[in-house]
Amino acid sequence: MFIIVTVLIVLAFLILARGVRVVPQQRAWVVERMGRYLRTLEPGLNIIIPIIDQVAYRFDLRETPIDVPPQTCITKDNTQVSVDGVMYVQITDARLAAYGSSNPYSAVIQLAQTAMRSEIGKLHLDESLSSRQVLNSAVVAVLDEAGGTWGIKILRYEIKDIKPPQEILHAMELQITADRERRAVIARSEGERQQQINVSEGKRQQFINIAEGDKQSQILRAEGEAQAIQLVAQATAQAISAIAQTLAQSGGLEALQLQVARDYIAQWGNIAKASTTMLIPADMGNVGSLVSTAMEIVRRSSGAPSVAPGGPAPAPAAPSVTGGAAGAKAPGFMKTPGPASSPPQPPVSG
Repeated sequence: MFIIVTVLIVLAFLILARGVRVVPQQRAWVVERMGRYLRTLEPGLNIIIPIIDQVAYRFDLRETPIDVPPQTCITKDNTQVSVDGVMYVQITDARLAAYGSSNPYSAVIQLAQTAMRSEIGKLHLDESLSSRQVLNSAVVAVLDEAGGTWGIKILRYEIKDIKPPQEILHAMELQITADRERRAVIARSEGERQQQINVSEGKRQQFINIAEGDKQSQILRAEGEAQAIQLVAQATAQAISAIAQTLAQSGGLEALQLQVARDYIAQWGNIAKASTTMLIPADMGNVGSLVSTAMEIVRRSSGAPSVAPGGPAPAPAAPSVTGGAAGAKAPGFMKTPGPASSPPQPPVSG
């Protein structure tokens, strides 16, 4: 009797243990009663009827990554490429996931491959290689539309790799190399062109600056020379005016004769210093002839007569300077028209 009671207690304990279910967090268990869907157990402690109720499906409600195997796709320009990827799915309805498809994960993988082949066929090879984000969005849109009936939500899809054939890769490498060389040549030519432009602009500006400097220099030099000529002219006019005033005074003419004689001797001294070769007049000692000639020019330019009738001689030295054969000619190195070339005048008595 004791054994029978013990066996009954153990059976009762086992039955009660099978009727208590503890569901972990982010899990969903589907319970069937006599083969028919009863309810979905929530996380925590749940009580079911043993033997009658059974847990038929257990689902993980967390986000799950699923690898999409590589597949061969044909682009719009008839190029074969191998495409693989990964998608992230989540069970949102345990009942639909249990009864909507026999294998929801396999269903979404097959649908993802089909959608990828369809989207790749709409693009050329270059577009498919550079439009990964467009392809990912298109595949997610197709999977979301179909996954709702399977209780699965497609969170995102990412293409891992797109591999064209080896021949296409080699041709693309050659094309990329040629394009880079072309861009390098263009960049180099643009740099040389810009360099030549900069050099020519620099030379042009240099010549302009030099021309402007020469122009300003010539203007300043011309203004300086004009001012110098003006000052020399003013000084000469003042000197001539002073000489004229001095000649009008008593003894002015004699002073002019003395100055002319002094200048004559000084100039001959300068000639002897400046050169080793010089021309010497025939009568070197007759300075009075040159002085007489110069004074005659001064008298004529001033309007005074060379001989005053009935008056005294112009200067004591005048008869000796103008008389004789030496006073009738100019020095041998100069021919001066005027009184020096005219025949000698007889001395005038007082």
